[in-house]
Amino acid sequence: MKIAYADCFSGISGDMFLAALLDAGLPLERLRSDLAELNLSEPVDLRLTEVHRGALRASHLEVLVPHSHQHRHLADIQNILSASQLSTQVKQTAERVFTLLAEAEAHVHGEPVEKIHFHEVGALDSIVDVVGAVIGLEALGIERLYASPLPYNSGTIESAHGVLPLPAPATLEIMKLANIPLTPSTAQVELVTPTGAALLGTLATFTRPGMVLSSVGIGAGKRELEWPNIMRLMIGETPATTPVEMVQIETNIDDMNPQFYGHIIERLFSAGAVDVYLTPIQMKKNRPGTLLGVIAYRRDEPTLAEIILKETTTLGLRVHPIYRYEADRKFSRIHTCYGDLTIKQKIINGQVVHSIPEYEDCVRLARENNVSLETIYSSFYQVNETTRIESRKFD
Repeated sequence: MKIAYADCFSGISGDMFLAALLDAGLPLERLRSDLAELNLSEPVDLRLTEVHRGALRASHLEVLVPHSHQHRHLADIQNILSASQLSTQVKQTAERVFTLLAEAEAHVHGEPVEKIHFHEVGALDSIVDVVGAVIGLEALGIERLYASPLPYNSGTIESAHGVLPLPAPATLEIMKLANIPLTPSTAQVELVTPTGAALLGTLATFTRPGMVLSSVGIGAGKRELEWPNIMRLMIGETPATTPVEMVQIETNIDDMNPQFYGHIIERLFSAGAVDVYLTPIQMKKNRPGTLLGVIAYRRDEPTLAEIILKETTTLGLRVHPIYRYEADRKFSRIHTCYGDLTIKQKIINGQVVHSIPEYEDCVRLARENNVSLETIYSSFYQVNETTRIESRKFD
């Protein structure tokens, strides 16, 4: 399994993280091409340069956007994402990051989430940082992100709301909501931005994993500090035989409209659930009921538990610590007579043992070509068989 570890000893911002992805091998032109799918109303460009922070080299990214006073609500950003041609996974993940940002801003300002308009966070450069980071993780095939504790310090910062204490209130709220572990720092400048905290708070598990390194990306912060102001992104592999710590959340329900389950399952998957299942059961007083179960990473347990408690009639949940073994996987694109398809490949000991097309892509091509879903799946298997036969010729 391909994993990455974000070493944030000098903090993290959205542009530092994206610069580290580019430094680790994300092609700049691929990033530009994918970001163009957002169809932003104003031109955006990226400038990547090599710099030194202290004695160390690093990549520094500038997101070049026109000066604008436009503020965006969460719904505006959701509309930009949904209207884009980015993958479903990228759109859903980026939306989770922005939702965490919106919830933090709403709490800090004492307003409902739907009324919050982002200032720095809703600016074009921050949209590029968040969406670009999610694109980069997918493009590099990183399936799990880990991170170090984040530094917290004192001092003040100028913002759209005037002078604010550090860590900035929105950053501090994100750290609380996402259960981010913190380590003290003597710095008197901003080390962790709301965007950086939201990316890791949404995507990362805060532990240091075992891995075999394949690449290291170094992203530079804007300031020169007493130490190298960089963030290191270590990318590598973990063997399939390494168990992954997870949780199993379950509850029995016998008094809820079954039509609600579709909405609940969608919310759980959007919040990070790895699997959701429903099992018919017989409950007390001979009532037919449903066992709702969720498999998830430990970091997502509080969020998923809150969704179940809010969205169902249950009064309590059972949570069991579990672990599972996982095969490696990677995503690639193939061309069929109906268009390009994303395929997921299962890998054991470095060998591809199974391939399957992504369902959402198959549905899209079926609609675009006005053919049945089965026809699209058949076109995938025809391409797969042709590729296998051609490979034999060169064995």
